[in-house]
Amino acid sequence: MKILIFHGYLLRGTGSNIYNANLARALAGLGHDVHLLCQDRDAERLDWVDAVGTWPEADGAEIGELAVESLRATPGSGSVTVYRPPIGTLLPVYVEDPYEGFEARAFPRLSDDEIERYVAANVAAVRAVQERIGGADAALANHLIMGPVIFARAGVRPYAVKNHGSDLEYTIKPNPRFVPWAEEGLEPAASVLVGSEHTAASMWAAIPGIGLEEKTGFGPPGVDTAAFAPLAREERPGRILALRDRIAAEPPSATFGRDADEAVAALTEFAAAPGPRVIFVGKLIVSKGVDLIVAAWPLIHAANPGARLMLVGFGGYEMGLRALVTAVTDGDLDSARAIAEVGRGLEGGEEAPLEYLSAFFDSPPEGYVEAGLAAAGSISFAGRLEHDEVAAVEPAADSMIVPSTFPEAFGMVAAEAAASGVLPVCAEHSGLAEVTATLAREVPEVKDLIGLPLGAGAVGDLAEKVDRWLSLPEAERARIGRNIAESADRNWSWQGVARDVISASAGEVRRVAVSP
Repeated sequence: MKILIFHGYLLRGTGSNIYNANLARALAGLGHDVHLLCQDRDAERLDWVDAVGTWPEADGAEIGELAVESLRATPGSGSVTVYRPPIGTLLPVYVEDPYEGFEARAFPRLSDDEIERYVAANVAAVRAVQERIGGADAALANHLIMGPVIFARAGVRPYAVKNHGSDLEYTIKPNPRFVPWAEEGLEPAASVLVGSEHTAASMWAAIPGIGLEEKTGFGPPGVDTAAFAPLAREERPGRILALRDRIAAEPPSATFGRDADEAVAALTEFAAAPGPRVIFVGKLIVSKGVDLIVAAWPLIHAANPGARLMLVGFGGYEMGLRALVTAVTDGDLDSARAIAEVGRGLEGGEEAPLEYLSAFFDSPPEGYVEAGLAAAGSISFAGRLEHDEVAAVEPAADSMIVPSTFPEAFGMVAAEAAASGVLPVCAEHSGLAEVTATLAREVPEVKDLIGLPLGAGAVGDLAEKVDRWLSLPEAERARIGRNIAESADRNWSWQGVARDVISASAGEVRRVAVSP
């Protein structure tokens, strides 16, 4: 089959980028020819991309002639061709992060004219690809805006839509101005895929009256269970150091936005940990709840001498987190309270107190200052790691913490940790709760360890759950780890995701029930 995918962003990093990279590989592995439109300027360097299509730079709907360069002979019957529509340097995004070569600007900060120019250029590119391949047999538009409206205006039929969550929660719900664009793209769609019941309900409430309830189906992302797999304890330091050496040997700026020296130092310290290794992977933004991990860490460290925490990621709250780490490990609770009070202001927005953090620092447990001082030097910032690098280091951890305080469409990092045999301790809400519920149902031993209720006691509860897990005998943790890895393999594989996408393009989905 010829399968058309509109993504619009990169093919590495996190979230929807990784979803589309793995989906394209899985579809090609099943023998299909994938035609993927995105803005990854280094797609040629990906060993699974067989050809790249480009246009001369353009203005709006007027684009030049499509040129396709073959990169390698296609092994087997499937292939992936990546196309880069000529949108210029302005890249509309849901959360502002650095994108090399682009001015990444959040959708709400764009004028209607700027959005329409972006849509028009992509519509013209989609039409050119359709003409080149003689029409697609199945198609997928990513995000509720603007992929679906681009397909709708380009005349692509049939197509499915994948709601990743960030588009809905960060853009459409706070800004009803974007609802008409979403409606225009969603009405002709054969189906809409979501990662969880929570995301479905949120979407139905935000975009009512166009019959989404009747065509919404489950479509969670998958896990590369070959890359994310349990690792024997004796092999873990070597795996971490191999990644360290790989990063140390890379040329300058090999990975955009990475401080290679900091990553090397963090991995060196993580490998050398005499106690348990705990990891966080995600955006360093307030919504991910990383502040809760930092506040809980002295308690976890005190109960597990020699433990190390590594924070993997980047984002607007990084300086705030670094300040919090310094305050906590200096025993300076006055500064910690001030950081909690300013809250989101340290991310660049308006000051808004972090309620859970403030509640903890208002009445810290006895001995907390001393525990913070003892934990000094045990927290590392690794910065940005590519997805394959995360897969190299994550199985070497003993626990993963996922304390998001904002709704998640699906607990991707939790599923990957589980596939690695690493217990994910996750906030008990939205798509995260649906992942942990699956694991708890199939591996009852983790039922009371895996879910973190959010509230005034969140910091203490987080420390208690991680401590209980780490206090289990090593052989017991290894056995349970194998069981949660098998559960992840049963429930989330990319081959299954790929087949679901093809079916969804024809309107065949595993329906999400409408709650009474």
